[in-house]
Formats: sequence, C-alpha cells, structure tokens
Amino acid sequence: MNYRAFAKNGSSVSEIGLGCWQLGGNWGHVDDETALSILSTSYDAGVTFFDTADVYGEGRSERIIGRFLKSIDGDAPFVATKVGRGDVYPDAYTKTAIRSRIEDSLKRLDVEALDLVQTHCVPPEVMRSGEVYEWLGQLVAEGKIRQFGASVESVAEADMLLENCPGLYSLQIIFNLFRQKPIDSLFAKAKRKQVGIIARVPLASGVLSGKFGAKTVFGENDHRNFNRDGKKFNVGETFAGVPFEKGVELADRLGSMAPEGMSLAEMALRWILDFDAVTTVIPGATRVDQAEGNARVSDLPVLGESLHADLKALYGSEIEALVRGIY
Repeated sequence: MNYRAFAKNGSSVSEIGLGCWQLGGNWGHVDDETALSILSTSYDAGVTFFDTADVYGEGRSERIIGRFLKSIDGDAPFVATKVGRGDVYPDAYTKTAIRSRIEDSLKRLDVEALDLVQTHCVPPEVMRSGEVYEWLGQLVAEGKIRQFGASVESVAEADMLLENCPGLYSLQIIFNLFRQKPIDSLFAKAKRKQVGIIARVPLASGVLSGKFGAKTVFGENDHRNFNRDGKKFNVGETFAGVPFEKGVELADRLGSMAPEGMSLAEMALRWILDFDAVTTVIPGATRVDQAEGNARVSDLPVLGESLHADLKALYGSEIEALVRGIY
C-alpha cells in the first residue's frame, strides 16, 4: 500500500481508502460479522482511511467502525465522518444541532476526537453563509474534532469553498472515468490551496466493475434501484449520473481498453490514483474479496500517457454529455 499526505499538515493516509456507506445497511445488507471482516481485511492490507457518516444506517456504520477500532492493537486508522443530512437537512442547521450530532458520532465511534468531519452535501446557501464551518472550527478549538472538510456535489461548490472557507482541510467529490470535470476545473486550485481531495463513487456505483448487464436487477432498498433517475437525491451519486443501460455499454468499451492483465475496476481505480491532487479514493466493499482487490490496486503500475489520452477523448466525445445532475 502506498500513502499520501493531506497537504495542510502532512498527515499520511492510504491512497486506497474504504467507503463505509454500505456498512450501514442503507443499500443491500452486510451483517455485523462480514462488516467487521471487511474492515479488518482492509486494515491488514494497509488501508488507513475509512469514510463514514452519521446517517449511514442511522449510525450503524459508525458503531461498527467503533467496534473495530476497539479490536485492533496497532495504530488507529484515520476515520472521516460527515454531518448535515438527516433531520437537519435542508434548513434546520443550528450550532446546537451540529454540536449534538458531533457528540453522537463521538459516542458511536467511541473516540476522544473525530479525525475529520465533513459537511454532508449540504445546500449551497448553507455553504455560502459559512456559519456551519465557523461552528466546526469552534469544535476543532475545543478538541472534539481535529479537522473539518466538505463533501460536495459540484465543482462550483468546491470552488466556492476553496475561495471562502479558511481552515478547509479536504473536499470529497465524485470523480471517476464517467466524471472527469475536476481534472481541469478543480485539481490545480486544490493543490495551491493545500486542500486534500477524497474521490468518492470511483466505480460509478459498480458499473465500472464491468460486472453488470443491462438487465441486472437491484434490491428494493438499493439506491441503484430507486435513485437511478435521481428521485431521492442527487442522481450523480448513482451510476455517476449516467443512465444505467448506457453506463453498461460504455463499461464494455472501457473494459476493452484496460491494459493486459488489468480488470476494468482495477484500471478505473488506478486511473484515479494517477492524479496527484487526489489524496485517497474510497471504493466500497460488501465482501472481503472486494476489499482485498481494492487494496491491491495501490501496487499496480501507472497507466501510460497514451491510455490516459484515449480515456480523456472517449469522455469528451461520448460520455460528458450523458452526465446528469449538478456537476
């Protein structure tokens, strides 16, 4: 496993992290034993960055991570959580409510301080006012959290925060082969501002694993079933905003472009790591073998310039116009 530093203070984390939305049981079901095995397998493979949120499974994801933290003898991994969805969304943000949610996360994770708290795709007007970041800054001063950042839906939101939010430690964005806009619109500025980038939805909700067909059926409570057209939340969080059937078709083409011996999923993750503005990428895993496979990508060779050019050209000619949702 290779490690990268968050630009502001040099804290080192694994370049492959673990997204823990699925451990909350919001989509599909991962039982406690499997969830703990996924965390343990990832940690043993060198993964030191776990991303969760207070609303994942109404706190279940945080509680499971808290149990895992108590079970290890080595150095604790870096745990990033989020605040700002649930009953405070979209317009019930108060200092008291945010503090209460931070206290609840501390209890569920059973830690003295939270490594990183990110606002969880809060409305643009809430970001623009800046009050929530002032409150988080106060919690940093009190020692309840160590750093604060923001999970955002669009490059415009990210840019606004880079310009107007002193103390911002990280930005979490959707970044994958289907959504390449941040390369030219965000990365250089984030590096100048010394703000880390956390890349989420790296496999476009699994489409970029290359294992789905046009007739693949997802469970009733799976966002890949009920949110594929953005009925519940930003469509970009599901299949990166690309219509599912078209995404499957594109995945077949992208798979044929993968270097010999490299799967589509491996190429998709390796492609993200080839951008040095990215601090860590957070694929999810519902099985132990997926966690193992994700971690191994760190050891794969960088993709060649020619392949990068081809992937950029395909995005520009056939993918970019398909992306729906704020971007």
